[in-house]
Amino acid sequence: MNDTPFRYTYSAKEQDEIKAIRKKYTVPEEQGSKMEQLRRLDASASQKASVAALIIGILGALILGSGMSLIMTEIGELLALGEPAAMLLGIGLGLPGILLVSLAYPLYNRVLKRERERIAPEIIRLSDELMK
Repeated sequence: MNDTPFRYTYSAKEQDEIKAIRKKYTVPEEQGSKMEQLRRLDASASQKASVAALIIGILGALILGSGMSLIMTEIGELLALGEPAAMLLGIGLGLPGILLVSLAYPLYNRVLKRERERIAPEIIRLSDELMK
């Protein structure tokens, strides 16, 4: 009888999957963790700006839509408002909604600039360490 042990080699696709699973359970190298930290810091600036702009933009769109609904539908009658009062209330709601929607992009740029200024020293320090 043959005393050599049985060996099985996995395909390249299975090898990649094995490496991916193994990577989840191993401690990252110092270089890799610094690079990951640099990526996270960079992404955090734009994420905060996006969230702020989305909140203001969505809120503005909802307010604008409420004003449009008052003007274009019979909601004013259901609220016991006359047609002229519903029109005026709809315009009164629509204008602040337009203003909020219009401010979303400038808000995004302002928050992005502020966040980049805040994290710039850490980004510079990490990138200097990685480029050595």
